[in-house]
Amino acid sequence: MNVRVNAVTYEEETAKRAANLLFRVENIPFCRWHLKARVVMGTATFFDAFDALSLAFVLPVLVGLWNLSTWQVGALIAAGYLGQAIGALLFGWLAERYGRVPSVSTTVAIMSVMSIACAFAGNVQMLFILRFIQGIGVGGEVPVAASYINELSQAKGRGRFFILYELIFPLGLLAAAQLGSFIVPRFGWEYMFLAGGIPGLVVLLFMLRLPESPRWLVSKGRFIRAEKVIEGIEASTPQRTLDPARDKDEIDARIASLTQGLRNQSKGSWKELFSPFYRSRTLVVWVLWASSYFVANGINNWLPTLYKTVYNLPLQEALQMASLSNVLSACAVLVCALLVDRVGRRRWAIGCFLIGGSLLAVLAALGAESAVSVMILASSAYAIMGTATVLLYLYTPEIYPTRMRAIGTGLATSWLRVASAASPTIVGLVLTGQGVATVFMMFALVTVVGLIVARQMVETTNRALEEISP
Repeated sequence: MNVRVNAVTYEEETAKRAANLLFRVENIPFCRWHLKARVVMGTATFFDAFDALSLAFVLPVLVGLWNLSTWQVGALIAAGYLGQAIGALLFGWLAERYGRVPSVSTTVAIMSVMSIACAFAGNVQMLFILRFIQGIGVGGEVPVAASYINELSQAKGRGRFFILYELIFPLGLLAAAQLGSFIVPRFGWEYMFLAGGIPGLVVLLFMLRLPESPRWLVSKGRFIRAEKVIEGIEASTPQRTLDPARDKDEIDARIASLTQGLRNQSKGSWKELFSPFYRSRTLVVWVLWASSYFVANGINNWLPTLYKTVYNLPLQEALQMASLSNVLSACAVLVCALLVDRVGRRRWAIGCFLIGGSLLAVLAALGAESAVSVMILASSAYAIMGTATVLLYLYTPEIYPTRMRAIGTGLATSWLRVASAASPTIVGLVLTGQGVATVFMMFALVTVVGLIVARQMVETTNRALEEISP
């Protein structure tokens, strides 16, 4: 009996200690400490996006240089995404076991070294292999980084804080588009890969110095290390969300609520993703990831080649027109960051699928007869769908608890990799057999699936992570 009482007392004290630490994380407003972490992690995400899109702006040259067929173009694009699917699963698991920072640092090393290696690929087979390996790093970086940034955020304003960080991803795509249209025609396709790989190794040095996520440390019972990290955050600002003297009752209530939630928690496992509480959440985000990225990456990866091969535009003009979609996307994500905490995650996602799908349906109905109509309607649809893809990096870590946040996010993002690998290949087949208008109608039909499923989302706006996911 005494052993059982002592065990209960120990668990109670452990839960209280963990709850106090988590409350301290939630009680610190955004400050320069958060900004530093967001900048370092965001820079890595910038080059993740750059590396992911770099091939799209190399392909118009390689099509002629290596005499690539439509099927080979689709396969090369798919290679990176197949690797990304593996990376998302592998590093999601590693991040739960060994921590966010060492896992994400490894992904940055892989994608940077492989980007440099791609510059020396001499044939399509070698480039396929290198892009596949690079994809493992690219696929692992974003979900782990998203979990890390989410875990640093407090409930109020988390959407704005996170999406301003995630804005760096479309900016990375934009940089790839702008630099691609400048570098490739002037210096050659090899320099596009070098531009993404070499700076990534520099970012790695700063990333290795980031502190571990305090929420992850608390979930592993490493309270001493967690407290040191939290003390570092607290030392960077004198401000607090709640005043201990003025808001004692509210503070006690929040800590009691956290303690109760932590006391009832089980050890994290991927199997819990399919438990009665989380099963519907898991299935919803899987479909949202697959449908949104099937459309977004299908458009973004094929536009440069469509302008060059279907509409017969000169190389530089084709690349410049393709880059417009990424300019619009960056602007749309900024608007999303400013409004998402007011509009809400669920309503924003519904609006994206509805408006984006309508634009694509109109383009298909018009027959996609001119490059200008594609530039206006497809680029606008991509920009709108781009905000949905960024929103999912905010939403998915919110719907899972710390004990399985990285693996849940990694598994969900693996569906975006599968969809992104399938989309370019399917586009190539449909384009050859049915024409470009049918391609855009296919994208419009996929948005209908996303629209239906988005209605089942759980609203998470301005709620503490521990409240959303017990």
